[in-house]
Amino acid sequence: MKHPVIGIPCCRWWLKESQFFHLVGEKYVRAAVGAGGLPLLLPALGEATPLEQMLELVDGLLFTGSPSNIEPHHYGAASVDGDFNDPERDATTLPLIRAAIDAGVPVLGICRGFQEINVALGGTLHRKVHEEPGMSDHRDPGGTLDEMYALAHPVRFVDGGVLQALTGRSEAQVNSLHGQGIARLAPALQAEAHAPDGLVEAFSVKGARGFALAVQWHPEWQYQDNPLSLAILEAFGKACAARRDRRG
Repeated sequence: MKHPVIGIPCCRWWLKESQFFHLVGEKYVRAAVGAGGLPLLLPALGEATPLEQMLELVDGLLFTGSPSNIEPHHYGAASVDGDFNDPERDATTLPLIRAAIDAGVPVLGICRGFQEINVALGGTLHRKVHEEPGMSDHRDPGGTLDEMYALAHPVRFVDGGVLQALTGRSEAQVNSLHGQGIARLAPALQAEAHAPDGLVEAFSVKGARGFALAVQWHPEWQYQDNPLSLAILEAFGKACAARRDRRG
């Protein structure tokens, strides 16, 4: 049986020799494989993106993390000097998210992808969570990769929510590598997990026609060793496989 095709929208970065590159971190590609899928990298074409045709190519979409931040004007805030943005990715993913949810295409968002879904549906972001009153510092501690991705704090799952159903648990420890976070949750979203300081760490889309979950942490990192990560990827993969089967 064919693997479900999992589309992964690319970042578009200026790397060298006055050239742009479309790229995705390998850990996300491997996580898509771990979910049982065949990864398909989708270029950041911006306003030239043929949304309907792109959705016809895939059985699910994985919106990844990235060092870049969403341009603030997308959620009604002013630009910040020195911020690392990726406008072509924004112009690709934000409308693609809305189209995918409308079409019932399974969606999983991670870190930046989590924030993209919130912004695409009308939510806003804290640009520096650690500077907000009462909030903790959610940035990575630096050091080696193992130290950066080490479990950092607990998240508590919403009673009766998606994550509680997937795991049979009420909370879990997660890593934390983000400077930005949700300020106002979009009306179409419902919280699925919170950090100890109250920050929304996971959400689902209310009444979605397909799987639609996003998390602020990084389940793709060494997912095979983490029961929560495996549960998320397995559920996403099953939803993608179901769409493949429906489409024949």
